[in-house]
Amino acid sequence: MQYRHLGNTGFKVSRLCFGALTIGPLQANLPVAQGARVLRRALEYGVNFIDTAEYYQTYPYIKEALKGWTSGVYITTKSYAYTREGMQKSLHRALQELNRDYIDIFLLHEQESILTIKGHWEAMEYLLQAKQAGKVRAVGISTHCVAGVTAAASIPEIDVIHPLINIDGIGIQDGTAADMLEAIKSAARAGKGLYGMKALGGGNLLASYDRAIQYVLGIDELSAVAVGMQTIEEVEYNVRVFNGEEIPAALQSRVRRKPRQLHIEEWCRGCGACVERCQAGALKVVNNKAVVDKKLCRVCGYCGAVCPEFCIKII
Repeated sequence: MQYRHLGNTGFKVSRLCFGALTIGPLQANLPVAQGARVLRRALEYGVNFIDTAEYYQTYPYIKEALKGWTSGVYITTKSYAYTREGMQKSLHRALQELNRDYIDIFLLHEQESILTIKGHWEAMEYLLQAKQAGKVRAVGISTHCVAGVTAAASIPEIDVIHPLINIDGIGIQDGTAADMLEAIKSAARAGKGLYGMKALGGGNLLASYDRAIQYVLGIDELSAVAVGMQTIEEVEYNVRVFNGEEIPAALQSRVRRKPRQLHIEEWCRGCGACVERCQAGALKVVNNKAVVDKKLCRVCGYCGAVCPEFCIKII
């Protein structure tokens, strides 16, 4: 497993970061024991970096996976809290449910620009105080926006930025992949630690897996890339790819045969852009939310590329 220094944090993290969203209730909804086994296998392969969030509801999986594990592990979590009291509750919950004395990296979740960061600054100030007290080791933001990366790069207190980046720019809310890449490079020059998300466009780039993964691995400014994994076979596959190893034919076949389905997040506002894009007639808007007819869906992912809220995923 390759490891990189994460900006100026002092952390040396695995290039492959385990994205915990996919194993939890919002996506695959694996039983805790099963999801923990998948995560534990990643740890056994040398992955020492886990990305989660309060919203993901995956703390129990991580806690279970870490039982008896003695090697170092870096955990990032995130919160939408914007007040001191709200962030205090989020940190307490994370420490309690993860059974940790501190959180390695705590991020403001989904920041869009300098305006939203300022609007959440009371929560950030609490995290900075928690950092001084040893309850948090590094702070930062996650973002789907170029403006979010640019803003965070200019704020001295921010240690880590977790930006959305993929070869087709799927999910970037205010620009292209090229725009985001330039912002990432600028943030790295400012000394920020960066690790990417949505390299596979929420599953919409699975058909172009090799092209998509090689693109993000070619971005030297990213210390790590978070990838969601739901099975032990997917863990082994991704570890081999990140290590530059050959993929056995049997493993490749098992991973590619895994059934996939279209998943629409609860925050869909029913704009209808996906309905217009779908050539199979598998989508329609019902009660202000897109719904999919799984019998008609080709799981092509074309609809995900036009969703302005990045709420369509393939899992």
